[in-house]
Amino acid sequence: MNNEGDARIAIIGGGHMARALIGGLLRQGVAAHQLCVGEPQPAARATLERELGVRTTADNAEAVRDAAVVVLAVKPQIAVQVLRNLHAGMQGRPPVLLSIVAGLRLADLTRLCPDAMPIVRAMPNRAALIGAGITGLYAGADVTAAQRGVAERVARAAGRIVWLSRESELDIVTALSGSGPAYFFLLAEHMARAAVALGLERDTATVLAVETLHGAGVLARGNATLAEERAAVTSKGGTTEAALKVLAEGGFEALVASALQAGAARSAELADSLAAASGATASTQDSRV
Repeated sequence: MNNEGDARIAIIGGGHMARALIGGLLRQGVAAHQLCVGEPQPAARATLERELGVRTTADNAEAVRDAAVVVLAVKPQIAVQVLRNLHAGMQGRPPVLLSIVAGLRLADLTRLCPDAMPIVRAMPNRAALIGAGITGLYAGADVTAAQRGVAERVARAAGRIVWLSRESELDIVTALSGSGPAYFFLLAEHMARAAVALGLERDTATVLAVETLHGAGVLARGNATLAEERAAVTSKGGTTEAALKVLAEGGFEALVASALQAGAARSAELADSLAAASGATASTQDSRV
């Protein structure tokens, strides 16, 4: 974001994902003085200042004042109140809001934010912590190309990005890449455990499973398709073919499809619950005005 000059970036919340974005932004060349983190915990603020050199404050309204982009990186259950308290700091030209709050939909964010505020939703995954994440992004039709670009440059600090054409696709992204690392970890766990049962030492089996997982991921990012990479490992009549046959006969494909369907459905359910809660909160607060 060097071409943005001294445009300020405010990050509300100082948790793991916020730290991942800050680290990535600093590696991209964003100056530490351009970043301000709103974080209520004194110990967390001290750590951010000491380790990353960014400015912090317990006052979120102060953090967002004069910011070009605001990253909302708090837990869903407190996001509604946090957004309500930000209004005082976002007078005049509103910044771009990049929300990485899971489940808080665009309609709810729009209702809770100042009028005409451009909003982009994002679903990163845990690999963002090492700069190897993948983030799904969605913005409404009213968000300009320039505003999308601002959000995209921040999101790229965590790794690669993909733009989605429908907001509902974020539920699928949550099930696929948001939860996805856990599926691969579970597979590697079971592979290592099975190898131990066959006679390998536990440490040896774990190292082999972990490095196989890592290496397969690197290969998957090459020019070949996933099917081509799988075929390259699978010799006719060989060991890989025998193992894959067992997985197929056990309903592996259908099981994976069911797992992703369950994850996407649960993501939508949680979003519905959060929408109901935020709507109730908004109605209650509006009645006091």
